[in-house]
Amino acid sequence: MDDFLKLENRHTGEILRMRRVRDAEGQTVLTIDGSLPPRKNGPPPHVHFHQREEGSVKAGTLGARAGNENIVVPAGGSAVFPAGVTHHWWNAGEDLLEFSGRAVPAGDLDRYLQALFTVVNSSPSGRPSLFYLAHVLWRHRHTQVVMTPSPAIQRIMFPLVLLVGRFLGKYRGDGWPGSPESCKGAPEVSTTIT
Repeated sequence: MDDFLKLENRHTGEILRMRRVRDAEGQTVLTIDGSLPPRKNGPPPHVHFHQREEGSVKAGTLGARAGNENIVVPAGGSAVFPAGVTHHWWNAGEDLLEFSGRAVPAGDLDRYLQALFTVVNSSPSGRPSLFYLAHVLWRHRHTQVVMTPSPAIQRIMFPLVLLVGRFLGKYRGDGWPGSPESCKGAPEVSTTIT
């Protein structure tokens, strides 16, 4: 059995490897190693309400926007995205971007990302089904939010989409893309980090 959860976006080539570990205080931390091909975008602008993301660039160049600040992080550099701050990132160079980091605390970030990757990958075009995307974003709305469409519009639109989706049988069983039952998250390994 692998000691990490591997996610791959078949449309962008982004790869994430995640696992849950405990830090010295006993808090569960999500470690994330990943890569993104040249000139590709990572996730759209989003907020993690409870997780601080921090990491270092092992190869390539990370471009990011955190709040109103644009940053460029070359290999050997690091970045921190505080909880509650809108951010997004991309490969700002011509080489493969490789990074290593963690989300503190882990929360539900691994299950959220697993569901989003599954929904995006289930679409031949890379444009996810509104029914499945709305379900993932709505059920994680207290911990994560994507900023497009605006959160105000999401609060109005997503409950209606979910109602129609239930009526159409989109959420029957657990085999539909991004279903809660299919997104168990990253394994917890018995390693302590400092």
